[in-house]
Amino acid sequence: MVDRDHISLILQECHDYPYMGHMSEDRTKERVASTAWWPKWEKELGEYINTCERCQKENRKHGKKYGLLQHIEEPKHPWETINMDWVAGLVQGGKENYNACLIIVD
Repeated sequence: MVDRDHISLILQECHDYPYMGHMSEDRTKERVASTAWWPKWEKELGEYINTCERCQKENRKHGKKYGLLQHIEEPKHPWETINMDWVAGLVQGGKENYNACLIIVD
């Protein structure tokens, strides 16, 4: 069983270091399982990977696919028609830890 003080080091070695290449959760599980054991290690590993900043940026989920784009009539006056959409699932930032952005196009 692994000492609690060494868990973060093991997770880093098995997932973060350049020679490991930020592997998927399944591949990292195989690596950890062959290296060490501690209670609830799989849960901790999942949380570790889900909060890995590099993985969040590079493996962004793109959400549901919706129907085809529709033609939008060109408005005759400013702010006559606006289009809005959310960009969500961003890495949290700012003092309020925002993780989404509302895009408005006139």
